[in-house]
Amino acid sequence: MARRKKTELGPIGPDIDLDTEEVYLADGTRLTEDVAAELAEEVFGRRPGRPSITGEPAKTPNLTVRVPPEVRNSLEEIAARQGRRVADVTRDAVTEYIERHAS
Repeated sequence: MARRKKTELGPIGPDIDLDTEEVYLADGTRLTEDVAAELAEEVFGRRPGRPSITGEPAKTPNLTVRVPPEVRNSLEEIAARQGRRVADVTRDAVTEYIERHAS
């Protein structure tokens, strides 16, 4: 039977073969190669919070706009028909407005 270790989340060491040894995280989850890869991606692969809409590893600026309820309702209806989020429809609307009025 494989050796059983219990560890806190942190460096374990380079000599552990997760396919043959059972290693458990503090919450009782068995550490497998897949779990280790997911943890590494969470720690090193992306920024906390929502992903950037530009695809770059940088914070995307927010824009808050107050609108009357009927405008919000119309945006929600359009988004629902298109199977999209209100934020995406609003972003497209603002982009179209800028393109029309930029010159």
